Amino acid sequence: MNKIKFIMLPLLMLICFQFTQAQKTRTESDLLGKKEIPFDAYYGVQTLRALENFQISGVKTNFYPDYVKAYAMVKLAAARANTEVGRMKKDRMDAIEKACQAVIDGKYHDQFLTDMYQGGAGTSANMNANEVLANIALEMMGKKKGEYQFIEPHDDLNMGQSTNDVYPTAIHVALLLHNDKLVKEAELLAQAFHKKGEQFKNLVKMGRTEGQDAVPMTVGQEFHAFGGQIDGAIDALRKSEAYLYEENMGATAIGTGLTASPGYAEKTAVQLAKITGKPMHLAKDLVAATSSMQAFVMYSSSLKNLAITLSKISSDLIFLASGPRNGIFEINLPALQPGSSIMPGKVNPVMPELMNQVCYKVMGNDATVGIASRDGLLQLNAYEPVVATSIMESQALFFKTIPLFRKNCIDGITANEAVLKRYLETTIGIVTALNPVLGYEKTTELAKEALQSGKGILELIREKKLLTEDQIKKLMDPAALTGQKQ
Repeated sequence: MNKIKFIMLPLLMLICFQFTQAQKTRTESDLLGKKEIPFDAYYGVQTLRALENFQISGVKTNFYPDYVKAYAMVKLAAARANTEVGRMKKDRMDAIEKACQAVIDGKYHDQFLTDMYQGGAGTSANMNANEVLANIALEMMGKKKGEYQFIEPHDDLNMGQSTNDVYPTAIHVALLLHNDKLVKEAELLAQAFHKKGEQFKNLVKMGRTEGQDAVPMTVGQEFHAFGGQIDGAIDALRKSEAYLYEENMGATAIGTGLTASPGYAEKTAVQLAKITGKPMHLAKDLVAATSSMQAFVMYSSSLKNLAITLSKISSDLIFLASGPRNGIFEINLPALQPGSSIMPGKVNPVMPELMNQVCYKVMGNDATVGIASRDGLLQLNAYEPVVATSIMESQALFFKTIPLFRKNCIDGITANEAVLKRYLETTIGIVTALNPVLGYEKTTELAKEALQSGKGILELIREKKLLTEDQIKKLMDPAALTGQKQ
């Protein structure tokens, strides 16, 4: 019995201690009164209110690590600028700098907890950053969390700032960081299509317009064109970055700069460019920059452009792979899973279907961005959170889906050469290549007879002895047919 007591007593004490620690809190207050904050939390009272008010999507700020880093970058630039203009003391700036760098390095992200959907035009997200960075800095100074007389979330972390300049600037930075990663994946996808273009460069097929046989081309030309379309979408993404380089730090509430020190805005822009490695610069008209969502609209449009491009390509691939016995069946897509719970042997084009669904969502997100950007009133757009959420979601969806599309679909595509050859020999579309030799009237007669008889154009030419085999061979040369040589 004594042995049991000897073992159980320390265990019970440990449990009681852990329970006490779990229940331990600190008291913080704001405009609305006092709140008990979990003792170990780096966030404060305004973050806690946001957690109570906005449990909406379950997607929190830290779902996007670069978004968290963006806040730290903006706050670091602001602290350095405030120190340069003589407003912030060097010891406070040093502590804030260390805190910001820790977050940039990926630490403390579990404390950035506000839901991406929130009222208040982003105030909760900004205050979450202010409180967390203040408490990290306090600990690094050897102080306790909540000892705001040494470093204060408003007076120090939000010095010369407003949510209305911090929030959009942090979003700009986050989108730029995300765009770098997205563009790399899009470039790899374009390269995969171009690689297939080289692999299939000698395979002749019939091109189609309006779903009808047109004129010959190579499968390689078709796949190079897919890659070229993506190249164009990537170029648009890069060009749209220029709108995100413009920021409004120093505008404070509505663009007039109230509470910001002279020179602070310009110095913040310089610091932000250094920290991000991007050519960030101050907007010419801060009132316009604070109320306008133009940068988001333009960048979102480039994402929509990529979505439209990838959706068209995906639908083309589904069409080209249709079959295997009663479709086009010019190419094979990698088989990833059985396609039906009732139809044996069926394999579906699941990766292009997935890509299409993602593209539809991105197009829908762009519509949300447009509506929310339009409806902001006067000097501030209160709907910026849904704008940020929509664009970041689109970036994330593409970033996750594009590499899957490349690895599990594009890299494994093969061509059905026998099908391509049969189509080329039986199509009426080949008659266009004979115009220069036989003339339009004669080729029209051949096309009409081919339609009525079911015979191929070349079969009729041979029957009627309109051309020699040497002439046919020359006319049917793949390079000549597909415009690859004169």
